[in-house]
Amino acid sequence: MLYTIAQMILRVFFGIIYRFQPIGVDRLPAEGPVIVCCNHQNNLDPPIVGCPLPRMMHFMAKAELFRVPVLSSIIRQVGAFPVNRGGMSKESIRTALQLLKEGRVICIFPEGTRQTALGAGKKGAASLAVRSGAWVVPAAIIGSYRLFQPLKVVYGEPYKIATAEDLPASAQLEVATERIMASIRELIERHS
Repeated sequence: MLYTIAQMILRVFFGIIYRFQPIGVDRLPAEGPVIVCCNHQNNLDPPIVGCPLPRMMHFMAKAELFRVPVLSSIIRQVGAFPVNRGGMSKESIRTALQLLKEGRVICIFPEGTRQTALGAGKKGAASLAVRSGAWVVPAAIIGSYRLFQPLKVVYGEPYKIATAEDLPASAQLEVATERIMASIRELIERHS
């Protein structure tokens, strides 16, 4: 309930202050596990990526935020789960895999930290996609977050990560991670 209300408010709010334009929302699979993989440039990225989507999106948030009693309750209700700084813990991986097993949508920023230009991706998103069989939907946030300047979020075509039997597991994840980053890069280049 809180998620739906927040989603409606944010759509209007972002539409006014950022001239927000979502593109390709219909590309999100209607059911089943999905990992939305997006570039990361601002603290507002999770609600920007999630508010246009017809399905609830779950995302990782800094563990420190869950130590604030009222805030912890609110961010859990809007789909967040904790992750420690410096990488995904076993607990956050278990939570993500459980959400995917339940057929949910999660959002991951493969770069792992905010960057102004698309950086190198880490293997976490690819690993979760391989282990869960989830659809991967690349997404790109395009714009500067300047007031009243256009800001877009573009969702790409969903795909599954195929593994190559002739490669070791770590090499497979490197190839899959590069495919994810290349698909985000292509969206940025095509829609900038």
